Amino acid sequence: MARRWTPHRFVVMRRVRVAVCAVAVTLASVLGCGFVTRKSIALDINGQTTTVTTYATTVARLLEEQGVTVRSHDQITTTSGELRNHDVVTVRSAYQTTITINGEEVPFWTVATSAEQLIGFFEANADAATKVTVDIGNVYNQLTGGLVINEDGPVTVIADGQSSAAPDGRLPAASILDSKGITLNKEDRVSVEKDGGETILRVRRVTHGEQTRTEAVPFSTQTVIDPSLEPGETVIRQNGENGEIQRVYDVTYVDGEPESETLLSETTTKIAIDRIVAVGPEVVEDPQDTSGGQADAGTNTTPDDPASDGQDDASSSGSSGADGSDAGSGTGSGSDGSSGSNGGGSGDAGSGDTGGSNGSGSTDSGGSGSSGSGDPGSSDSGNSGNSGNSGNSGSSTARLWHPTVAQAQAYAAGAAAQYGWTGAEWDALVWLWNHESGWLWYADNPWSDAYGIPQALPGSKMGVGWQDDGAVQIDWGLSYIAQRYGSPTRAVAWWQQHNWY
Repeated sequence: MARRWTPHRFVVMRRVRVAVCAVAVTLASVLGCGFVTRKSIALDINGQTTTVTTYATTVARLLEEQGVTVRSHDQITTTSGELRNHDVVTVRSAYQTTITINGEEVPFWTVATSAEQLIGFFEANADAATKVTVDIGNVYNQLTGGLVINEDGPVTVIADGQSSAAPDGRLPAASILDSKGITLNKEDRVSVEKDGGETILRVRRVTHGEQTRTEAVPFSTQTVIDPSLEPGETVIRQNGENGEIQRVYDVTYVDGEPESETLLSETTTKIAIDRIVAVGPEVVEDPQDTSGGQADAGTNTTPDDPASDGQDDASSSGSSGADGSDAGSGTGSGSDGSSGSNGGGSGDAGSGDTGGSNGSGSTDSGGSGSSGSGDPGSSDSGNSGNSGNSGNSGSSTARLWHPTVAQAQAYAAGAAAQYGWTGAEWDALVWLWNHESGWLWYADNPWSDAYGIPQALPGSKMGVGWQDDGAVQIDWGLSYIAQRYGSPTRAVAWWQQHNWY
C-alpha cells in the first residue's frame, strides 16, 4: 500500500534535508580550516635548520611544540613577523659580555660569533665618535673567553709595551695569547677594539702597591669667658697646633698608572692641640621696657625680618632644611644672639638645637652625616655643610642606568644590528621611537601608562629593571618588533596607519 503524502510528512522530510546540509557545511568548514591553518615552517636554531609541520598560530606556541627552550635574551625572528606557511623562524642563543661605549662599561647580551663582529654591530649604525671595545673578563671561560677574535683576518696583539701580529684571528683570546707566550695574571684585563681596519687584542697588566701618607689634622678653637678680663678684651691662653694622621692605601695600577685606591688603615701619630681664646664678658645694658609689662617672647620687632615668635627663620642667614632634605650649614638667629638654626628638615631624624646664650650654641644638622665642629662663640654653627643623603642611584644592578638619548641610541645601534637592522631599518627604528618616547627612558604616557623608550603597555612586561634600565627597555622593544612585525620598517608602516604599534 502506497504511503500517503501528508503535510506532516512534508515538514519532517524538509527538516531532515536541512539538518543534513548543515552537517555537510560544518564538516567542510572544519576540514577546510584545518587544511588552511596547517603550516610548513623552516626552523633555524643556531645554524641548524629543520622543516616542521604545525598548526600553531604563534611563534611561542611553535617553539613550545618543538621543545625549544628560549631564554630571556635569546634572539627570535620570523620572515613575516607572524607565523605563516613557509615562514622561516630563526632562534639564536645569546650570551653576556661587557662592552665599553665611550668609556662607560655596559653589560651586553649578544649573538655575535666573534669580537670583530660584535664591534661591527655598533659601527654599522653609530657615528664615528662612538668608540666601542669588547672586554673579555676571563679568557679561559668556555662561553665568553671562547669568543673568536676576528674571523676574517689577522689580529694585532699589544701587551707589556710590545706589539706583534697574530696571522690567524679565527681563534679565541687564550689561544692567541698562548701562541705569543703571554701569561696572564689573575686581575689582568683583556679587551678587543678596532683602530681603523686593524683589530687589536690588548692586555693591560693590573698590579697593586701600598702607599703611606702622613696628613695634617687641623686644630680646633675653643672660646671661654673670663670674668677677670674687660668686656671686649681677648687673650689667647693656648696656641693651637695641628695633629698628624698616618694613612695606608692599597693603590691599583693599570699598566703602571694609578687607577684607584682603597684605605687600608689609619693611625693618629700626633694629637691636635686646640687653640684656647679667653674673652671678657659682654656688657649687659638695661633696655627700656616697651612691652607693656609683658615678657619678650622672642617675637621679631624688626619689620624687615618676618621671623615668627622666636622660631627659626628659614630666610635668615644660612639655609634651614626643608621638606626632609639635609641642609648644610644653617645659622638662623634665635633670641639673645644665640645661634640655633634648625639644620634638620622635617623628614630628618634629628632636630636643631636652640643653642646657648652668648653665641655658644651649636646646630644639629639632623642629617645622616657628622654635625661638624665650629668655633664656639661665633654665630655660625660650624656645620661643614653635610648634605646628608646623597641619593641612592640604584645602579648597582642596572646595565644602562638612566641613559642619555645618545647613550640609549649607541646601545640600540649595536643591538639592532644583531637583527640585521642597519641602514633604512635603523632609520625606521630611530623614527619610531622618536615619535613614541623621544628615546627617553622615563617617558610615561599619562593616558595609557605606556612606559619607557619603546612605550611598553604595561611597562612591567619588559622585566626586572623596566623603570630605570635603558638596556632592559631596548632589548624588550627590539624583541617585540621582531616577533610582531618582523622589522622596524613594517612597524613604522603600521604606526603610520594606526598611530600606534
